[in-house]
Amino acid sequence: MTTAHHGAEVGEPTDAPQVTPHDAGPAPVILTACTDGPILVRGEVEIRDSSGRPVPRRRATVALCRCGASAIKPFCDGSHKAIGFRTDDEVPRPPEPTSAEEHTP
Repeated sequence: MTTAHHGAEVGEPTDAPQVTPHDAGPAPVILTACTDGPILVRGEVEIRDSSGRPVPRRRATVALCRCGASAIKPFCDGSHKAIGFRTDDEVPRPPEPTSAEEHTP
């Protein structure tokens, strides 16, 4: 059998929902903020529009727009690249200790 990059059989959907044993409970919902891009949503979660109506999902993993320029909101269409959308998601790191601070008891 031939496999695709992530171990899925060729011809099988790679966005298939994660299968878990019944006693393990549902798979966790994971939100990933992509630098200068969308928020990826993995797991079973219902997305609703501003009127409270469910928005149909066609994939197990979806990308939600956060730049505001997508033509298919609430989903991302890649417009963030064209408009130069930037995020400031980086959590500030504490300053590195100086050599004097490293030797201070």
